Amino acid sequence: MALSFPRSTAAALVTFTLGLLLLPFAAKLQAQDHVVPAADLQQQIQNTAHAREQNLAKVQKFFSEECVKKALKTTRMDPQKIQKAIPSLSDEELARLASQTDKVQRDIAAGALTNTQITYIIIALATALLVTLIFVA
Repeated sequence: MALSFPRSTAAALVTFTLGLLLLPFAAKLQAQDHVVPAADLQQQIQNTAHAREQNLAKVQKFFSEECVKKALKTTRMDPQKIQKAIPSLSDEELARLASQTDKVQRDIAAGALTNTQITYIIIALATALLVTLIFVA
């Protein structure tokens, strides 16, 4: 005589049996460490935040210098708007702009640029900042 179960009961029985068989494997998987340890993730987050803070400070300092403000005003760019826009940049954009401002400051300190070149570079950097924000928005 064959046992007859309704389909839903048979499906529940199969699911229950598979669950019992797979339970030890699930416990092992749960006990294992993540592929990347949580401490490493936390450290990476802190490093990224620290790098962003440094880049933000570099760019804000650059655009707050008097010669930069003067160059921006000659083209009717508002230095306050530039300062307010800087924190809106992504980490990558901010890092790229910080690198460019570092290079400009080194060139200025070395006397490698004329006042006209400095003005054009400042205008280009500010324009790139504003264009980036327009495309992001």
